[in-house]
Amino acid sequence: MSLLGQIPDEQIKLVVTSPPYNLGKEYEDKLSINEYIEEQGHVIRECIRVLHPEGSICWQVGNYVENGEIIPLDVLLYPIFASSGLKLRNRIVWRFGHGLHASKRFSGRYEVIIWFTKTDEYTFNLDPVRVPQKYPNKKHFKGPNKGKLSGNPLGKNPSDVWNIPNVKANHVEKTEHPCQFPVELIERLVLSMANEGDRVLDPFLGTGTTAIAALMHGRKAVGAEIVPSYVDIAMERIKLAEKGKLKIRPMSRPVYDPKSPKKNVPPKSVNIDSEPIQRRLLEKGDSFGHTEKRT
Repeated sequence: MSLLGQIPDEQIKLVVTSPPYNLGKEYEDKLSINEYIEEQGHVIRECIRVLHPEGSICWQVGNYVENGEIIPLDVLLYPIFASSGLKLRNRIVWRFGHGLHASKRFSGRYEVIIWFTKTDEYTFNLDPVRVPQKYPNKKHFKGPNKGKLSGNPLGKNPSDVWNIPNVKANHVEKTEHPCQFPVELIERLVLSMANEGDRVLDPFLGTGTTAIAALMHGRKAVGAEIVPSYVDIAMERIKLAEKGKLKIRPMSRPVYDPKSPKKNVPPKSVNIDSEPIQRRLLEKGDSFGHTEKRT
C-alpha cells in the first residue's frame, strides 16, 4: 500500500495483477475470508484512485478453497469494483491444460480475468491482439460482397476464452514462484488496453511478468512485491531481456499438438530497450516502485 500511496491520482493507464488467493502460500498469511476481502478492498480502491479515466483494471484470480469447497474469488471481489463505479467489460476465461488433480470434484483447468474500466471512454486496441481466422480464405458467396473475404484479413477477435498454457515445470519461463503467469497472457492485455508510453501497474509483481510484458511493448512498468527473492528474479529477468537473452513463449505459438509437432513455434528471446530511469521504477527507494509489505 505504501507504493500506491505515492502514486498521484489518475496516472496509470492499466492495472494488471494476480493477487494472492488466500491459500497460505509462502508469500501470504492465510486470513479469514472476510479479512481477505477487506484487505483486497484497500488495494483495489487505491488502484482505482491512481487509474486514468481511460484506463482499465484486470484482476486475474482463481478459487479460494476451504474444506473442499471452492469459492470463485471474482464473485467475491466484484462488489468492490462495482461499488466504486467501475464497469465490467469482460469476464475472460483463461483455460490451461495442466494443474492439480482432484479426486472429489472435477480438476480445475481455468481461472478468470475480470476486466473493469473507469469510464465509457477507455483504451481498447483490438488489431494488435487478433488471432488467425479459422477459415482465412473464406469469402462471401452471394450479396453485394460476393467474392470478398468474409473475415477480417488481420484476424479475428480472440473472444473471452483464452487457451494459453500455464507456467509449469517444463515451461520456458519457469522460475521459483509457485503461481507464475505466462508473459503472453499479459501481453494481450497490455497491447489491447494501453498505448506506447503508458504506465502499467502490478501491485503484486511477483517475478516481474507484467513488467516484462509492458517493457517489451514500449510501455512503462510500475510494481511492488514483498518477497525480496522475487524482486531479485524480476530484476534479473529484465536485465536478461535488455540483453536479448530472456526466453519467453511467443503469442504466435499454438498450444502443443502431439499430432502436428511441426506447427509449434520455438521460444523467442525478448529484447527490450529500457531506459535507465525505467529500471528505477522497480527498485527499492524510488517513488514509483519498491519492495514493500502489503498492508
